[in-house]
Amino acid sequence: MQCRNSIHRKLIKVRSRKYKNSKLLFHFRGIINILTPDYFYRRRLKQIVASSSEYDLEYIRDRVAYYNKQQTPFVLGNDSSTFSQLSLRKRSAYYFDFQECIRYFDPSYLFQYLFGDVIDIPPKPAFVKSRPIAGDNAHSILLKLNKVRHFTFVKDEQCFQEKKDKLVWRGKAGVVGRVNFVKNHFHNPLFDIGQTNAPANNGDLHWQKGFMSIGEQLQYKCILSMEGFDVASNLKWIMSSNSLCFMKKPIYETWFMEGRLIPGVHYVQLKDDYSDIEEKVSYYLQHPGKALEITRQANVYCEQFKNRKRETLISLLVMKQYFEQSGQM
Repeated sequence: MQCRNSIHRKLIKVRSRKYKNSKLLFHFRGIINILTPDYFYRRRLKQIVASSSEYDLEYIRDRVAYYNKQQTPFVLGNDSSTFSQLSLRKRSAYYFDFQECIRYFDPSYLFQYLFGDVIDIPPKPAFVKSRPIAGDNAHSILLKLNKVRHFTFVKDEQCFQEKKDKLVWRGKAGVVGRVNFVKNHFHNPLFDIGQTNAPANNGDLHWQKGFMSIGEQLQYKCILSMEGFDVASNLKWIMSSNSLCFMKKPIYETWFMEGRLIPGVHYVQLKDDYSDIEEKVSYYLQHPGKALEITRQANVYCEQFKNRKRETLISLLVMKQYFEQSGQM
């Protein structure tokens, strides 16, 4: 029996990796990039920037302006950093993603940065992965950071009609909103939800359920996306699938531009207390045509982030504008 359980756990891990980005490959590429001489990147900057003419310039400018909303010049203080001062050991995923862009620029350039789950606006313009959507967030300059975790898209081979008539969610119930949702809706037969973190951290054993891979969750017509400490890491793969995304109006955003998602077009919006979730799930299960239209629009939205060359160009233009505004270019 113990042997069977061990084999079962290994099979679950293998299935779960199918739809996830390879961390091993990500770190391997990051190390290769570090070993490549800096001058190789810097001499290519003008060439890449000039390639803007190959794309829709209005679209490029719009994306750059969205990520960097800073409109006026600014001065960086003595507390700023250069790339050589960053540590590879600290949050290596952020380091590798950041160095993909910063190495195209003069190594003496100063900048501010905040790695990790950022939910506040920095006092000075700084590069971040996430920021609040509401209010004046111009000091939060978005870059595509920690993409190995947050930018997972899937190729869903199962059509909406063939999926289970339920809503699914698995995750760590470590914040109040998630804890309350699981507590209030765990026993609803229309849902398959549960927390995967240790019950000792969040109370009731009855809310606990085992890990469920992305592939297993894709078997359901409705998938819930819930923000945790900042953005919901499952949002991108849900919206790229043939399942319908349910979530509250997002509070935070990343390179994915969550602030531009439209309720009823890209996802099904829920009330902040989730009191309408059963009604909304039932409605779209009974109106599959409307569900299919939302999943189609969500898929289209995701496509814009899959052109690697264009994404690199936009990232470099965001960073270039930052250094120009700070008087270093």
